[in-house]
Amino acid sequence: MARSRYAVSLVFLTFFVISLLTNILGPIVPDIISSFHVSLTAAGFLAFAFFIAYGVMSIPAGFLVERFTEKPVMVLAFLAGTLGSLSFALFPGYRVAIVSYFTIGAGMAVLQVAINPLLRVAGGEENYAFNSTLAQLVFGTASFISPRIYSYLVLHLKDPSAGENLLLRVLRRLTPPQLPWASIYWIFAMCAMAMVLLLLFSRFPKVHHTAEERVGSLDMYRKLARQRVVWLYFAAMFAYVGCEQGTADWMSSFLHQYHGFDPHTTGAATVSWFWGLLTAGCVGGMLLLKIFDSRKVLIGAGVGALLCLSAALFGPANISVAAFPAVGLFASVMWPIVVSLALNSVAEYHGSFSGILGTGIIGGAIVPVIIGRLGDYAGLRTGMAFLYITFGFVLSVGFWAQPIISNATITRKQISDAAAIEP
Repeated sequence: MARSRYAVSLVFLTFFVISLLTNILGPIVPDIISSFHVSLTAAGFLAFAFFIAYGVMSIPAGFLVERFTEKPVMVLAFLAGTLGSLSFALFPGYRVAIVSYFTIGAGMAVLQVAINPLLRVAGGEENYAFNSTLAQLVFGTASFISPRIYSYLVLHLKDPSAGENLLLRVLRRLTPPQLPWASIYWIFAMCAMAMVLLLLFSRFPKVHHTAEERVGSLDMYRKLARQRVVWLYFAAMFAYVGCEQGTADWMSSFLHQYHGFDPHTTGAATVSWFWGLLTAGCVGGMLLLKIFDSRKVLIGAGVGALLCLSAALFGPANISVAAFPAVGLFASVMWPIVVSLALNSVAEYHGSFSGILGTGIIGGAIVPVIIGRLGDYAGLRTGMAFLYITFGFVLSVGFWAQPIISNATITRKQISDAAAIEP
């Protein structure tokens, strides 16, 4: 079983479900604050619980996949997602939410590590770049849809006259009347459990991991840890994920607090468009990278993101609600550019270095907490201004990066071809 369209489709479906469970926190933060009467800092700790699990599991997940293979590890990961979602759906409360988010985060981290090598083998190495891009579009589509599912459930469960169907009748019986937003975790639990059953009855191709996909030995990590450039790129990944999650997690609360927008409608839609534009921007970014050096594209994206952030934080209501999603448009190219610059800046141990970069996801755990903490003391606008630091650091990569190999552009290809023709 060398190639399998079914296995490729299964990977795409896994990306969809991962995104569905991962990127819902932003829309529900206002509900968490009002329903559980917690501070901004406490609300930020939910993101901390999720992404700290995501970050610390990145390297161990590689060892699990190499030891037990993809299928059993993916089943275990979706079981974690099911238990995490089901625990909060059954016992909605702040303390349960912390444990639930940690459990879901750990499961999703393992899945991310397992499915990329599977996609390469099932789809063929010659199609890997295309399939990886398509998988990211699938991931982004789920991020766009997830807040809209939340909005639909909340509005219809709060107002029975808005429309009834079997799903809504069941969820109304299962969900506390004062917590209609918690109903989405029943949806998550059902999706994760369906994936468990689907995986159990699926056949997987045998995966031979490349050097870039292997986690490496402890000695490799020690050698990498002695290199200053490794720590700089770890910090860049930390900063980027902090930018992404810090913006997505708090924009709905900001719009509600400063401009009076309903988090169940406008707030959820704004978060949805943030993820939608972050996905769509990847297509434009791919075109730009064929024309310009990736460092210049990163600088342009960083400046654009900072300008949009300024408009979102200090502009009037109609500007703010449009500027927040626009931040996602400019942020869309940051992750792939930073990763490619990082891997092209070291000569060896790319698999181990990828694990270190993956651990930088803990930025999504820590930055939202910092924003919440600052917000409790000086207001959420001041808290979100911390994003100037994280976006600024990502922008700085465009100035200090010195990759061994630069990205291929049309101009560079023409020069290379001309040099090859010369006698």
